[in-house]
Amino acid sequence: MRAPSPSYAHPARLILILSLAPTVGLGIGRFAYSLVLPDMREALVWSYSAAGFMNTINAAGYLIGALVASRVIQRFGLVTSVRWSTLACVASLALSAMSGNFVVLSFARLLVGFAAALGFVGGGALAATIAQSRPERANFLLSLFYAGPGIGILLSGLIAPFVLQGFGAGSWWIVWWAMTLLSVMMIVPLLLAPFQADTATSGIVRTKFAVTPVLIYLTGYFLFGAGYIAYMTFMIAYVRDSGGGAAAQSAFWSLIGVSAFATPWVWRRVLALDRGGLATTIILGVNALGASLPIFGHSPLLLAISALVFGVAFFAVVRSTTAFVRFNYPPESWPTAIAAMTIAFGIGQTLGPIVVGAITDAVGNLSVALNVSAAMLALGAVLSLFQRKVGP
Repeated sequence: MRAPSPSYAHPARLILILSLAPTVGLGIGRFAYSLVLPDMREALVWSYSAAGFMNTINAAGYLIGALVASRVIQRFGLVTSVRWSTLACVASLALSAMSGNFVVLSFARLLVGFAAALGFVGGGALAATIAQSRPERANFLLSLFYAGPGIGILLSGLIAPFVLQGFGAGSWWIVWWAMTLLSVMMIVPLLLAPFQADTATSGIVRTKFAVTPVLIYLTGYFLFGAGYIAYMTFMIAYVRDSGGGAAAQSAFWSLIGVSAFATPWVWRRVLALDRGGLATTIILGVNALGASLPIFGHSPLLLAISALVFGVAFFAVVRSTTAFVRFNYPPESWPTAIAAMTIAFGIGQTLGPIVVGAITDAVGNLSVALNVSAAMLALGAVLSLFQRKVGP
């Protein structure tokens, strides 16, 4: 028998503090790279394939982290895993600022991907445990955790473009130092918060996960991983190539981040749908729509709408998979099931950047690659529609 969920006096506050783990690991560690990619590509003389490889190696680290997450959590516990993995993310940001060597930067991207996965899987399971102490508000409380990456995207979007503008070409490494300092400040509450480590990890055991009943859902989530990462990797370059300066780049990126804060309210009823993959289909379909809008032009208004629509759905797609896990698996299986979802996602986002980079190098046009990205998201939405319930 699993022990009852512990009581938390301030679950919303604790989950918001816990969301700082994906804020650092994903919002900054992964996505801030897109803001400095154009400057790094020019200063370090990279092709689009090489630039895409940096997100591929990051995604590979994320995939490895997802594969070992349940074992690490079982060995060290949820709270310890989240805290140490976030510290490793901060260290990788500092390493990114120290060298322009391709191998060193690749290792830094690999490390932040690996650590971010541990923090995300462990943090998601811990957030679900905390949210379960208030069953009537569980969906809303859990959505707060998934707003974390949006905070990182918003903050990096407000800082990075203007640092690059202020210090000039070749100042990408200064941006990484700024991101490191920002992350150091944010990790302090995470290290000090009272998460009731012993109680929160009681009853967490590694369990077997059957792939066959959810294979179509995992395939849809794989396509989401492959499709979204192209948009998030190359859209800043697309905005810049369209004539957008620091203010335009900052506004575009910040709109994606801001939209995350609307996620708990916009998708509240959709995320409560206990009907297989229907919630994921609806949200992923909106995500595909946002990704496809740049196909129709380069106007600032169109790009702004694209950022908002893509962003408000992007964060909710990940949240919908956790809701799917909660509806279909017992609590003791959540870490294993979330890790399985993250593995499918990780494989997709490992292949996405390098493939899209290669397409861009071949045709010399980012628009074609972004069209492929939107198509993959749309296909993922269609496949998810056919997923039925697998739980009681």
